[in-house]
Amino acid sequence: MKNITFLGAGSMAEAIIGGLLAQNILSPQQITVTNFTDEQRLKQLSAQYDVKVTRNRQEAVAKADVIIFAMKPYGIKDSITEIRDFVNRESLFISILAGVPTHFIEELLGFEAAVIRTMPNTSAFVRHSATAITKGRFTKPEHLKAVNQLFDALGTVLETDESKLDAITGLTGSGPAYLYYFIEGLYEVAHLSGLHQDEAHTLITETIIGVGQRLKATEKTPEQLYREVMSPNGTTEAGFQHLERFQVQEQFKDAVLKAINRSKELGKVYANHNNPL
Repeated sequence: MKNITFLGAGSMAEAIIGGLLAQNILSPQQITVTNFTDEQRLKQLSAQYDVKVTRNRQEAVAKADVIIFAMKPYGIKDSITEIRDFVNRESLFISILAGVPTHFIEELLGFEAAVIRTMPNTSAFVRHSATAITKGRFTKPEHLKAVNQLFDALGTVLETDESKLDAITGLTGSGPAYLYYFIEGLYEVAHLSGLHQDEAHTLITETIIGVGQRLKATEKTPEQLYREVMSPNGTTEAGFQHLERFQVQEQFKDAVLKAINRSKELGKVYANHNNPL
């Protein structure tokens, strides 16, 4: 992994870049970033991380040992059509795109490309991403080892079957967004209750970290853990009664299932392209 090119410059690409640089896995000059239209975004990444940026995607991939597809899923076909005649066929191709099967990327490239599909999350910024990876038909053990090492530097890695990637996309790929949404509510309540921003930030972030560490360190179920917090007619029970009245957990589960089903829908779109070339 001497040189990595990111095709796409969104939040997930930035999270991976930030994690790799923080861990000294690569130097900024080993990373090239390009995208379709947003030149200002490229300037921002260059200024913040000192990585190389270019609008010449063909030149960027020609020098890459690893190419990471990080654009919006609908842009994958146009991106590969543009670059496939310029890539090194020995390169490793990593996808972080929701719903896009490995076979679709292989067919678009038009040769026996080493493709690995991954689903990290933005906690890669702080080296706590939960990343699932799955290999394509032409992936060799050394490719899988390299991707394991890359994402292991950014958190936890789970090697799994591609059939499970849609569920993982909805659970952990989108998972941070759901949690931030609920945490936003905690901040708003803290403000309404008279807590200063720095007070709320200290208390809320440490509470969240504690929950994660507690889950990691115990064999108890989440229900057992929240029951431990509740006492009869206490403050926690009062809050839970309101949550249960509005079936918040059921609504939350439905939201996650919507995300999973959306990933499956995207997969069907690509699977139905019998001749993507």
